Amino acid sequence: MVRRKARTLGPVLLGAALIGSGALLSWQAPQWIARLVYAAEAGRAAVAREQLGAARDFSEAFQAVAEALRPSVVSIASVTRIRPRNLRDPRGRDLPEEFRRFFGDEDMLDRFQFGIPDQGLEQRGQGSGVIVSADGYVLTNNHVVRNADEVDVHLSDERSFRAKVVGTDPKTDVAVLKIEATGLVPAVWGNSDGVKVGEWVLAVGSPFGLDQTVTAGIISAKGRERMGLAEYEDFMQTDAAINPGNSGGPLVNLKGEVIGINTAIASQSGGFMGVGFAIPSNMARSVMQRIIDNGRVIRGWLGALIQDLNEDLSRSFGFTGKSGVLIGDVVPDSPAAKGGLQSGDIVTKLNGREMTGASQLRNAVADTAPGTEVSLDVFRGGQSTALKIRVGELPDDTSAIGQPGGGESSSNELGMAVRPLTEELAGQLGVETTQGVVIANVAAGGAAAEAGLRPGDVVVSVGDTRIRNLVDYREAISKAKLAEGIRLQFLREGTRRFVVLRAR
Repeated sequence: MVRRKARTLGPVLLGAALIGSGALLSWQAPQWIARLVYAAEAGRAAVAREQLGAARDFSEAFQAVAEALRPSVVSIASVTRIRPRNLRDPRGRDLPEEFRRFFGDEDMLDRFQFGIPDQGLEQRGQGSGVIVSADGYVLTNNHVVRNADEVDVHLSDERSFRAKVVGTDPKTDVAVLKIEATGLVPAVWGNSDGVKVGEWVLAVGSPFGLDQTVTAGIISAKGRERMGLAEYEDFMQTDAAINPGNSGGPLVNLKGEVIGINTAIASQSGGFMGVGFAIPSNMARSVMQRIIDNGRVIRGWLGALIQDLNEDLSRSFGFTGKSGVLIGDVVPDSPAAKGGLQSGDIVTKLNGREMTGASQLRNAVADTAPGTEVSLDVFRGGQSTALKIRVGELPDDTSAIGQPGGGESSSNELGMAVRPLTEELAGQLGVETTQGVVIANVAAGGAAAEAGLRPGDVVVSVGDTRIRNLVDYREAISKAKLAEGIRLQFLREGTRRFVVLRAR
């Protein structure tokens, strides 16, 4: 009986134990799960702490760059004295009659000062700069010191120096100053050609007069041109905060190297909106050195009017390359003309370097010392050829270098009408030839208008056909496949350009 009871109680006790254990497990499970979750969070926190260490290292890199640049960045204050003509006449003789009747007698006129005081006014400006030599050369923007009567440079140690303007270059907005100081810390130059879009950069300067302000961002884009800020443009774009007063200060990489000179912002409010522009260091440094060496910038010159290619123009010349620069016109007796360059040539390389646009070619030639022989790879008439041209010096008179001529015939498909080019009309337009036809009218919204043609332009060729008169023009247009697009060459202000028109 005892054994039977034991056998009966065993399963009961085991079941009770299991039930108790299950209850205990069910009660402790949430805590175990919580502990597991916490352990996972602890693991992630440890990884995050390691990452924070890297972040601290990154932050310390910014701090190191700011500290390294501090003695090399200066604040610049300028004073321009405005000397207006004194409009006051003690007897009122210069006052209009309608004002004279408001004064009871001429004694009142003697006591009334009409105009601006004799001493004039002072206009004050502020900007930034960067020390580029231990003996006191400072680089800044031309617009910071333009027309200034006094320029003062303030160092990071609060010393101030009256600066001499060594030279300026409005075409790139670069200026060089000199202060009488020694033992200065020049900034280290970087290679702007090697800068990559997305690279971290710092802008240092004196926005709103706040000296030694450092802001951070990235390079947003390169090769920005046609911004209307200078004649020679190849700007780097950055979202590092640049504000009024930053002009002339350095844009630096995380090695502490100057890769640009902060120049302008794109803003509707006058303040920072995430788009700033800097002159590439290679361009600024080249211009600076020429100013120091010669007191002015001497630029190379080919004597050719150049323009960018588009798909239609490339196709019209049978050019299948991916990049190149079209020669619209060649100045007579210029280096280009002497070297054999012709209108309609497509320059693909300069000294082995691929040319992707007109601004790039123009800047490259300008940066070449006069007298230097350069090699041009040219596409002409379906074939490639190489030309050797000795670069000349850019004339001061830009009008001489080709900067960006009985009845009527109209084409509704092209949206323009032309008329014969008479001697009288050629004289009025300043055209030295009577070969061609004059655009008399351009329809708004038409193909000609969209291509940029306007009345007064002189069409000198249609496709490969030279146009001598209205008959030639009509015949060439009648044979052209206007729906596929036709290339026109035209004269404007003495220079030639190409466009492609496609009938609608």
